[in-house]
Order: sequence, then C-alpha cells, then structure tokens
Amino acid sequence: MLQKYTHIIWDWNGTLLDDVDWCVTTINIIRKKNGLPVFESVEEYHSVFGFPIKDYYLRAGFDFEKVSFEKLAVEYIDLYHGDGCNFQLFPDAKKVLSKFQARGIRQVILSASERSNLLSQVVPLGIAPYFDEILGISDIYATSKVDIGKAYMNRTKPERALLIGDTTHDKQVADSLGVDCVLVATGHQSKRVLQEAAVVMDCLEDVANLLYIE
Repeated sequence: MLQKYTHIIWDWNGTLLDDVDWCVTTINIIRKKNGLPVFESVEEYHSVFGFPIKDYYLRAGFDFEKVSFEKLAVEYIDLYHGDGCNFQLFPDAKKVLSKFQARGIRQVILSASERSNLLSQVVPLGIAPYFDEILGISDIYATSKVDIGKAYMNRTKPERALLIGDTTHDKQVADSLGVDCVLVATGHQSKRVLQEAAVVMDCLEDVANLLYIE
C-alpha cells in the first residue's frame, strides 16, 4: 500500500484516543440504571456497538418508549466526560502523528463527537498542533460525520487522502468521501468485523509501517 498521501483524515475515539474501556464502563452505568445486564467484556461490547448510534442503543437493549434516545444520549455524554474519566492516547499515537507531520502530510481529525467535547479532549493531550483542523459535529446525537467530511473535502480538495479509523462506519465515511481507508483493531469493533470491510492493522505504528514510514 505504498502511496504518497497528501492528507490523513483521522477518526478520534478508538483510533487516536484509547477510550474503549471507559465507554464500556459508561454504557454499563446506564444499562444497570435501566434494569439491563451489563457488558461483561470488551468483546461483548464489540458485538453490539456500531452506527448509527441510535441503532446501537436499540441493540444495547434500551426501549425508547420508556426513555428517549435524546435523554440517553445526554446522560451518556455527561457520564463520559464526568468524574472518573482519564483520557489517554494510544501509546504509539504521538509517534505516528509526528512521523506523518515530518513528511509534510496534512492531518485533520474528523469525529462523530460534538466539537466542543472533542476539543476538550484533544487540547489537554497536547496534540492539537499536529492538525490543520479538528472537525466535530454540531450536536451530541452523532448523525452527520459524512456531511462534515464532504464539506472539508470540497473546501480543501486534497490531492490524495487516507482515512484512518476503527469501525466499519469509518470505511463507509471514507467511501462517501472518495478516499482510501485503513482500520485499526484497537477500538470499538472487533478485528473480525473490521476485516470484512477494509484493510486492518493491529496498531497505529503498523499503519505507519504499511505506508513505508520508518
């Protein structure tokens, strides 16, 4: 996969940000509160998680006639960003970001997170200078990542772009944007599921090696 990419489009959660365990903890708090069994493992969580987020909540057992999706989404975000969160990057994230930057590759984050919440994670981790833009959605209901990506592509017209993500939805986004895609098996879906959709690497450093960046 030796390509001279001019732009890297990064997903955030589960790709650069190592938040899977915290996401399991967060959704388990809400499941327990609503009388649902908790996820016993990341593997069980993987078997349910996906996009659209509203469908994920249904697969997780929530009944929108008893509690609305909007209420659940707000509660989830409040818990996710509340006491106990200690967000960290994957161990190889900064190294890979630095390598891409040193090669003159333009980098952006494209996330389904609400933008102000996204910035509250990215900035304290000290990696904002690696990115030309940090792109998030305008509300917490996670519905229009593709639209934001298309607006970015139309505005910047990158010569050759690669999207790096951790879910099959990221591959769908890449296809909608007309860009290449590599997925990492460190995030919110299992490697088995990801391999049905795209090229899959075990970690970010493997992605860099795939692109012949040493």
